[in-house]
Amino acid sequence: MTKPNLQRLLETICGEAQATELLQLMNVSPELLNAGGDTASRAEVAQALNMVLFAGILERVPTGMAYTRDVIRSGGRVVFDHGALRTVKWDCGSLPGGEIAFTRILGPLGYRLNGTYPLERIGMTGRSYAHADLPDDIAQYFLSELHPERFSAEFQAAVSRVVSGSADPLGEDAVVLLAVLERDASLPLADAARLVPQLAACFERHHAAPALADYELLLKESAEMAWISTEGNAFNHATDRVADVRAVADAQRGLGRPIKDTVEVSRSGRVLQTAFKADPVERGFVGADGAIVKRTVPGSFYEFITRDFVPATEGTAGTLDLSFDAGNAQGIFKMTAASAC
Repeated sequence: MTKPNLQRLLETICGEAQATELLQLMNVSPELLNAGGDTASRAEVAQALNMVLFAGILERVPTGMAYTRDVIRSGGRVVFDHGALRTVKWDCGSLPGGEIAFTRILGPLGYRLNGTYPLERIGMTGRSYAHADLPDDIAQYFLSELHPERFSAEFQAAVSRVVSGSADPLGEDAVVLLAVLERDASLPLADAARLVPQLAACFERHHAAPALADYELLLKESAEMAWISTEGNAFNHATDRVADVRAVADAQRGLGRPIKDTVEVSRSGRVLQTAFKADPVERGFVGADGAIVKRTVPGSFYEFITRDFVPATEGTAGTLDLSFDAGNAQGIFKMTAASAC
């Protein structure tokens, strides 16, 4: 029996063993498990990328890995709701500044803007992107931009020193394949398998190790920019959609895992979120004498979300509330503050 395109893609990209693990762990729409042939749809390419990125965050987030191992042992599955990443709307060298670095990828994959969220308290703007073909089933992206002009002149100068030499990881081959994907909404399977690792490489840090003095200056005004200086455009967090986020939080707290003390509730009351505190990571900084010094800083984290349905109205069925909430987001972002870590 021919394997589904998604499975073939994953096996080519990350090997048979990890592909099997991911397909056992993650809930995948039946529509993405029944397609065969030699052409991958944009939905299949998007799902393959999301699963590769999800695997990457588990490698960096031990608490998330521990939780997902429990899920596997219990026979459950993770519903990947969204991945979040941070950008800087500034001169970033050859890397496009702000969210353009990723919208140029998300558009050809089939993503469309689903909401804009002013994050005024932290000097950022968040935007969500949902997949046009399977919005309930393919993970969204919550893509945020930091606005350095809202901070001090010293802060802006430090931002420039950190990100102005960034390199653009998106090579000519990937650009050509994205253009074909945008035009045709599909790619030959072999091309899709070549494209996904190139896209996954965009979700990393693309500037050099920051000076320790710059990191400390940034941290005084923005924990989010300090995080970007060490982690870049890596997934800030990945989110599991669960039936009852409060019950999950209580269970994880009972296991002694470092979960947020409270649950964030949207103004509508339909979106509830909480998260593990960011796992600490060791990163290198350039010291005053030019030598590399190591410091422990907040890394990425694993989040939980419960989404209720928007009530049905006359002539329309109820739909899953795929929105976000600015208050929730700013509360969740605190998980990467040094005090939370």
